[in-house]
Amino acid sequence: MGGIMSALKEAGELRKLWGGFWASRVLLTANNYRIFDYLIKPQSANAIAKKLKTNLRATEILLDAITGIGLLKKNRGKYANAPIAAKFLVRGSAYYHGDILRHADSLWQNWSELDKTIKTGKPIRKAHDHEAFIMGMHNIASLKVKSVIKTIGSGGVKTALDLGGGPGTYSIEMAKKGIDVTLFDRPETVKIARRVVKKEGIKNINFIEGDFICDNIGRGYDLIFASQILHALSEKDNLHLLKKCKRALNKCGRIIIQEFHLLKDRAHPQQGALFSVNMLVNTDGGRSYSPDEMKSWLSKIGFKKIGIKLMGEAVLVQAFNLR
Repeated sequence: MGGIMSALKEAGELRKLWGGFWASRVLLTANNYRIFDYLIKPQSANAIAKKLKTNLRATEILLDAITGIGLLKKNRGKYANAPIAAKFLVRGSAYYHGDILRHADSLWQNWSELDKTIKTGKPIRKAHDHEAFIMGMHNIASLKVKSVIKTIGSGGVKTALDLGGGPGTYSIEMAKKGIDVTLFDRPETVKIARRVVKKEGIKNINFIEGDFICDNIGRGYDLIFASQILHALSEKDNLHLLKKCKRALNKCGRIIIQEFHLLKDRAHPQQGALFSVNMLVNTDGGRSYSPDEMKSWLSKIGFKKIGIKLMGEAVLVQAFNLR
């Protein structure tokens, strides 16, 4: 009897893994239909179906499932946002995460081709919503930007490069510290960043459009911040990019790399290992890298005083250009 009970428990844990996509798909579909925007106040399934122009039976089943995973509350046949949905999933909220969910919906399609990618080693890019991707990065970074910039420190930094700076979340926070910031990214990304920066009313941010592998990234920086970009590149391209960074830094300037934390075994923590799969299906040569790997690259290039600091699921790697 004990053996059966143990097997049932283990099968339950396995079911959480193979069935995990059920809850994910319900959440992504709810976000696509902006259901949470309509449920700031309690509404019936019929009222929501009319507003969305969707099938009533399907809408009611979906709303019950969203309730079941804890994102809605149901009372006397009416649905309303649970606190976590009100905080993260209503457009215009301070901690809005709807953009990163739209990006996840694109990733869903690419991850669905994982079987083919394992056979060929090549990504199959079926979908990409660039606006959702960049603003999704803003959703995530907005929660931790103050603590990250505080940890980095701004003492002695007059000029900084936000390399692959995306929506400009970190550029804005550095600029608020009085630093003259240059944000470097692709033209389609800089277009979004300019809009985000303008909304914040920040003036001391300059923009360079280009490909940081091929193009000039500028010179004369006291600090280069490279947040969540190395994982999209191969080891060869990362070494090339870090050499460019060293040449672009002033003497005694420093580089800060922010990446997902990954141990030497490349299997833990789980988030870092799974993110490598995300890079497998979406890039030609990227994956998660351990702090020790990044440290070895920096040392090989000639950086000194290399330090590592864990911050939740992320890691900061700092190194100085002492020439």
